[in-house]
Amino acid sequence: MIVAVGSDHAGYELKEKIKSLLEDMHMQYMDVGSDSKDSVDYPDFAVKVARSITNSQADRGILVCASGIGMSIVANKIPGIRAALCTTEEQAEYSRRHNDANIIALGAKITTPNVAKRLVRLFLETEPDGQERHRRRIKKIHELTGK
Repeated sequence: MIVAVGSDHAGYELKEKIKSLLEDMHMQYMDVGSDSKDSVDYPDFAVKVARSITNSQADRGILVCASGIGMSIVANKIPGIRAALCTTEEQAEYSRRHNDANIIALGAKITTPNVAKRLVRLFLETEPDGQERHRRRIKKIHELTGK
C-alpha cells in the first residue's frame, strides 16, 4: 500500500509526526507537501493527495489542516474520492469498514498527535466489511460523481 500525505502550514508539524508513524509501520508513503510552516493554500494539497489516488499513484491518503474541514471538503470534490474527517477512533474505523473511505482528514488544532496516530493506524489497518448494504451505498456515492 502507498499512502499519500499532505498538509497546509497549520498541519505541517502533525503531518511530520504521522510520517514517522508510517515509517514505524513500514508503510510506503509519498509526501506532496507542504514542506514548512510558511502560509500556503490548503486546496492545493488536498487536490494533490486526491489526484494521487485517482491516478493510481497512491492507495490511500492522509490530509492535515487546522480543522480538517477544508481539506475534506476539497478532496470530496474530486470524483472517486471518499474523504472522511475523523476525530474519534470509531469514525476512523467506520469510515473504512462502512464507507471504504480512501482519505482521512485530520485537524491539527483539534487532534493531539497521539490521537492522530491512533486514528491513522485504524484507518490504514481497517478493511471494508464487504456487506451488501455497504457496497450498495458506496455504489450510490459513485453514481453521483460518475466514478
